[in-house]
Amino acid sequence: MRTNIVIDDDLLNEAFSVSNARTKKDLIHEALTEFIRIKKRKDMTELAGSIKFYKNYDHKKMRKLRE
Repeated sequence: MRTNIVIDDDLLNEAFSVSNARTKKDLIHEALTEFIRIKKRKDMTELAGSIKFYKNYDHKKMRKLRE
């Protein structure tokens, strides 16, 4: 889809400085992909209080079983 937008030059230059993108199109695709990945990540604060831990759980013992 073609879209014309005005982008702040300083912002665009900074984005290029932290990216390997060579074109504006590649940079925008990378930025959108990263934006979507971050937004889909579960906010850990939403899990507060919903994870139950066993009082006598021995994580060191379980680690030895996997070795």
